[in-house]
Amino acid sequence: MKNLIKLNNLVSTMCLALLISGAANAEHHAENAGQESDVCVGYAGQTPRDIDSKTGTNSVKFDLASPASEMNLCNIHFHANAEHKAKDFAIYAGDGKDGYGSGYQCGISKSLTKAEMKAPDAEICKGLAPGDTIEVHWVHTSCDVAPGPGLGSCLSDACANPDLRVETQVFTLVNDSSALNFNDLSYGGNQENGFHQAKAIPATTGIPVEFMGSTTGPSYNEKACSALQVTWSVRPQCAKLDINTIGKWCESNVFKEDHAHGVRALVTDPRLLSPIE
Repeated sequence: MKNLIKLNNLVSTMCLALLISGAANAEHHAENAGQESDVCVGYAGQTPRDIDSKTGTNSVKFDLASPASEMNLCNIHFHANAEHKAKDFAIYAGDGKDGYGSGYQCGISKSLTKAEMKAPDAEICKGLAPGDTIEVHWVHTSCDVAPGPGLGSCLSDACANPDLRVETQVFTLVNDSSALNFNDLSYGGNQENGFHQAKAIPATTGIPVEFMGSTTGPSYNEKACSALQVTWSVRPQCAKLDINTIGKWCESNVFKEDHAHGVRALVTDPRLLSPIE
């Protein structure tokens, strides 16, 4: 594999915009093959998906990544509305534009109290409001790297073809200090057993659904697939998150994240989905 493309500035258009050696050639090959099909062919399973459905006929397989506890956290970012779909986050937000205003909302977002919906005193992450749904991605890599700004932090010159894992949680934002605090779920220099790790990732929102998938983001669709192979672990239940705490995180974090990113349209064609075991 001869080519290595590092994308450090596409965080706003895709999750895990991290092209490894040979990805460009693979995409070109599959894109040409897909010209005779109504969907792109030759790729591994695509993401996002309805995690309540195990259906999938994509036969391209790869080894699942190690548990997150045995990998290095390399990035944390979040999307406006849920990219994935499940029973607890199945309210369609609309078609949107360029990935914004689309995706899915938590059911609990429609039954919040007046106090939970009170507007914060300051702007939050360039436009978030109580009642909004976000999907947070904790990205992990097999490379020996430290977290940093840009998703290029997930690889290095010495590690151009990493295993990648994304731990995922969908939240409803509320103005309530008794809700989850994002500072407790962020990084802050935390290391465990020699690996860079988030301080915590929610463990009470159902058994995560694990599957083989790809990168996400609105630059991809069912005719323009992502060539990257990613192990996903998506929790099936929503949780409430104090909007003020993620607002504080957006003001200063090692990843230089300050806003929510767009979503890729849900992948529904079984030919583009790996079966969930």
